[in-house]
Amino acid sequence: MESGALHVTRSRAKPGGTRVTEGRPFRERKPPWLKVPAPGGPTYRRLKSAIEADNLHTVCQEANCPNVGECWERGTATFMILGDVCTRRCGFCNVQTGKPTWNDPLEPMRVANQVRMMGLRHAVVTSVDRDDLPDYGASAFVGVIRSIRLLAPDCKVEVLTPDFRGQEMPLAKVIHERPDVFNHNVETVPRLYPKARRGSDFMRSARVLRLAKEMGGDGVVTKSGLMVGLGETFEEMVEAFRILRVHRVQILTVGQYLRPTEQHLPVVRYWHPDEFDALRDAAYELGFESVASGPLVRSSYHADESAREVAEGRAAAA
Repeated sequence: MESGALHVTRSRAKPGGTRVTEGRPFRERKPPWLKVPAPGGPTYRRLKSAIEADNLHTVCQEANCPNVGECWERGTATFMILGDVCTRRCGFCNVQTGKPTWNDPLEPMRVANQVRMMGLRHAVVTSVDRDDLPDYGASAFVGVIRSIRLLAPDCKVEVLTPDFRGQEMPLAKVIHERPDVFNHNVETVPRLYPKARRGSDFMRSARVLRLAKEMGGDGVVTKSGLMVGLGETFEEMVEAFRILRVHRVQILTVGQYLRPTEQHLPVVRYWHPDEFDALRDAAYELGFESVASGPLVRSSYHADESAREVAEGRAAAA
């Protein structure tokens, strides 16, 4: 289990030790289209208690997702395995960074048991980056997929994985278990990687997605997601979409970056809902089979509906 002091890192607002000054004030009033009700319904409270009692983590809580109330009231959640301490320090992410100590061989069964008790039809499983592990955490994904298939055989399984440092063998382990959806987020456009995703590489992530499709074939649907608001242009976003399509990505999500704390990268601008519609249209023109684009869209938001859209589209074309 997790214990010990965390490694203290520099502010994420200073990638590489250089402060980023461009951006909007942290405490300014947000646009009206970003307002959501605070979570607190009965289903939300019940799931929160159950998840905490089983010593599990969800990305919904760790990343301060704005949709946590809506999703949990629908009885869905995205489980985060391998602890809540990440070995990387992305400038936008609210998950804590340090030296992980989490080691729980029973975690896959506990996640699967929660999936069964919640009656999920589509479970999303993600993790922190674990560059400290020999297979970068791939074995944990294998264990969770197998456990869910054992305890909740009717549930679709979507995995949202790290890049495994671009290594093929960890990726092959996961794809061999045939998750219904393989998701790996590129997060932002290539130009912004030195600022927002130090330690990662856009083309390496794109290659992971292409290899996942090549390994899994028609049995695995590929998916990726990006944020806007860090200083990218519309043209850069569409070019990133094009690269993902070349790498055989089928589902795309696009949402607004919201700064978690003053220690994170500032929001450069808030994109208008009409601009998200334009991004969605551009993505469909490039050939994506399902696109969710909106200010509050996150990678796992209505993930079951996106997977179903792809399945129905393929059935109609058969």
